[in-house]
Amino acid sequence: MNSHNKLAAHHLRQTALAVGLGLSLGMIGTGALAQNAQSTQAPDQGQAKELSTVTVTGSRIHSVDVETAQPVFTLTQADIQKTGLVSVGDILANLTVAGAQTFSKASVLTSNPEQGGQYVNIRNLGEQRTLVLVNGKRWASSLAGFTDMSTIPAALIERIDILKDGASSIYGSDAIAGVINIILKDHYTGAEASAYYGQNQAGDGTKDAYSFTMGTSNEKSSLVFGANYTKEGPVWASKRKATSYTYGPNHAIDGLSGTGPWGRYRHVSPTGGATGPNQVINHTGSYDGVGVGADSRNPANYHAAGTNDPNDYFNPTQQMNLAGSNELKSIFTNGRYDINEYVTFRATGMYAERDNQRQIAGYPLNSLTQATNPVYISGGSYYNPEPGTDLFFYRRTIELPRVTRNNVKSYHFDAGFEGSFDVGGRVWNWDVGTNYNKYDVVQYGSGNLNLTNLKQALGPSFLNAAGQVQCGTAANPIAFTQCVPFDILGGPSASTPQALAYINSLSQSTLQSVSKEYTANITGGLFDLPAGEVAFAAGYEHRKVSGYDLPDQLSASGKTTDLAAGATHGKYNTNEAYVEFNVPLLRDLPGVKLLSVDIASRYAHYSNFGSTTNNKYSFQWKPIDDMLVRGTYAEGFRAPTLDDFSGGGSQSFDKYTDPCDSRFGAAATNAGVAAKCAAQGLPANFRQLATTGLPITGPNTQSTTAYNAGVGNASLTPEKSVSKTAGLVYSPQWVPGLDVSADWYNIKITNVITGITANYVLNQCYLANSATYCGQFGRDPGTGQVVGLNRGNVNMGMLSTEGWDFGAHYRLPEFGYGKFTINLDANYLSAYDTQSTADADIVGYAGQWSLPRWRANAGVDWSMGDFGASWGLRYYGAFRDECVFDGECNQPNYEGKNWGTGANRKGAIVFHDVSARYNTPWNGSIQAGVNNVFGKKRPITYSVGNSDATSYDPALDIDRYFFVRYTQKF
Repeated sequence: MNSHNKLAAHHLRQTALAVGLGLSLGMIGTGALAQNAQSTQAPDQGQAKELSTVTVTGSRIHSVDVETAQPVFTLTQADIQKTGLVSVGDILANLTVAGAQTFSKASVLTSNPEQGGQYVNIRNLGEQRTLVLVNGKRWASSLAGFTDMSTIPAALIERIDILKDGASSIYGSDAIAGVINIILKDHYTGAEASAYYGQNQAGDGTKDAYSFTMGTSNEKSSLVFGANYTKEGPVWASKRKATSYTYGPNHAIDGLSGTGPWGRYRHVSPTGGATGPNQVINHTGSYDGVGVGADSRNPANYHAAGTNDPNDYFNPTQQMNLAGSNELKSIFTNGRYDINEYVTFRATGMYAERDNQRQIAGYPLNSLTQATNPVYISGGSYYNPEPGTDLFFYRRTIELPRVTRNNVKSYHFDAGFEGSFDVGGRVWNWDVGTNYNKYDVVQYGSGNLNLTNLKQALGPSFLNAAGQVQCGTAANPIAFTQCVPFDILGGPSASTPQALAYINSLSQSTLQSVSKEYTANITGGLFDLPAGEVAFAAGYEHRKVSGYDLPDQLSASGKTTDLAAGATHGKYNTNEAYVEFNVPLLRDLPGVKLLSVDIASRYAHYSNFGSTTNNKYSFQWKPIDDMLVRGTYAEGFRAPTLDDFSGGGSQSFDKYTDPCDSRFGAAATNAGVAAKCAAQGLPANFRQLATTGLPITGPNTQSTTAYNAGVGNASLTPEKSVSKTAGLVYSPQWVPGLDVSADWYNIKITNVITGITANYVLNQCYLANSATYCGQFGRDPGTGQVVGLNRGNVNMGMLSTEGWDFGAHYRLPEFGYGKFTINLDANYLSAYDTQSTADADIVGYAGQWSLPRWRANAGVDWSMGDFGASWGLRYYGAFRDECVFDGECNQPNYEGKNWGTGANRKGAIVFHDVSARYNTPWNGSIQAGVNNVFGKKRPITYSVGNSDATSYDPALDIDRYFFVRYTQKF
């Protein structure tokens, strides 16, 4: 019989005791160590234990003992079911080792291909630094190295292993923060169908999920097929007080956008900016809704801005998704055939398609939205309140909210042979295979504005004989098929469907990432030492990665309000080899029941940057039978992604200070900088212009010029890391069913791939006299303003984290009123530090937003016959936030390098989850539950992106969430 099949149940029983993580995914009330009571039956005390070999996540060596030196957390299908969640990403995001997501459900990004996917940020080190495997093989990832876990159907998962330390010597690039290995069902007999429905208390965020699994197996072969469908409805920020304003309900006015839906105009200055009084059209609208504007042609229908009337502004969250809609369809098949007792053939295929839609508020438009392509209201426009005078305007086009839809198709196929043979009475296992992943994205967008058409629509127009406003002049009219006039100052009520269709930009971009992998592995025993067998594993891997990102052509040309981006084309290949040894040193001695070491090394040669070698050393020591002491020292690396070294870059609007600015720039005090600026033809009184077209009034002011950010750098080298862990697991025989663990970790990443800022580029040119950086931007020949600046990626900086993981699990003796299991999983973050450059200050973030000192999950599970129930809690510790508003600074003397003096401490919060289940006599099961039973609201924060509760990604905790699931086996 195949060894993997034989040991499936044994592995699940032993993992908890082996790794000592006895921990709960607190929201489910049961944990990895609760598997004994739920997933398998405890072995009879008099029955001999079957000793078959298995490969444990974090090692390539097959062993009869699943105890490892690495901290591994295991989550079973039963645990997944109890969460009341339908996606792998949501489930793993609640682990205490998972940090805030870069592309969260509550993110306001709409133009990123990753938006709508689900990614896990282990240790807060970035999703691209966690390696995701499925059945031990790499899964599809984007050009930026993000692996979307929503494409992996939860119904087909047998278990999930989370390795919580570095493993580059075992698995290669990206395994810096940890490894997530999702093991899918590879054998199943019969059929199973499941239906799920859930929704928030407010009636939104509905989730429908359906799955069907069928399979057949015998001693020689097995075949599994699964189909899954999941649909998630949108959640709107405006439906809840906590998220309906940028800074929360207590500061509704403070978060308003200065560019509202009501037309404002000023005169055009000689430099192309704005000058004169700011006029706002009279209207009946409010900042929370849309009313009616007055006649835009009458100058008397305007009032002066600057009166602090909030109704002249706008609350953009009124048009924001808190969570977008999502639809996922997938099919999966897995087959195994034993050719003979020594060789088995395996193959897996999967196709998943995800459609995600996201909406944010209409564009905050002004005449210099694109400084190189300014748009003014023509003096000849029919709708101009001052005929004959070109006007500078401001207007948010809320009639056209910006909507992005991502269609993502993921393809996976792997196939290979595996088997075993004897060498001198020792069993050796081998496998060879291929792994193919393809990740296709088509992104559709609407709501940005076509600047070419907008300029036409705001150009000369007249009232024709039919009483219609038409582009052009009476002498030279422009047909309606070629131009539609736009009354931009009249507000939303003056917009016509024809005009909106004319200025609306419909975009489409495509992205593809393909990886092809060929692998060969072998493992077995070499020879015996007095303490046991020396085991060995080795392997070779060849991988080819290629991809492209082709942005919308009109947007890329800078002719829309969308951020222009350049095309990305890249590819590389790698050849890698690894070796691993497990050496037992001592056994069955006083104070040393077991002492062994594991040594692994991996060599990788990349076609784009060269070679790297990474080693890992770990040990296991059992001073007594009940206690395991373990530790690791691991070197890791993350190779530059296709985006990192060949990215085409995209526009951004940066805050920076031009060194040549005569008031705030270095030229004001540095004669050398002033001379260099003068040599470029700039006058001594040169001033940098802000987005308003006026000189900046302070340093680091947003410029009117767009910059090309994220430009690829072919000279990048890998990020390097060192991971250290040390811990112990205690399972006292005198308290059967009790396991406790504690693990210390320290991870430091150097040579961090960092996107530099516009300030950095300019300062390197003028202050460091770098010819390379001086070539990364130009100046407008008319105004002297910085234009065409490229700021890409460099290897610079450091990122490190340190802390403790604690766990406890107690499976009580069975009582007449059922079985009880108690679990605890906690993390203490002692440090989280960053350093932008080698000579910069180290800045600590531990204890601030998304990085609380303490996180914990705890729970109790009860089962009795066909009935069961779970209660869990999720604890998020207190943290510090920036003091933004008067009266909200409860630690005014706090000194930090992130924002200066003063901090506002936010208290800890606990979420409670409950569920109940029943196994029916007709081979079905019913589950119902409520997450966040008490409707707790996460605290509002101000320091992160001027955000509110959405920064916490509250899609899981915006209010009570109710769910029900029915599963039927056939």
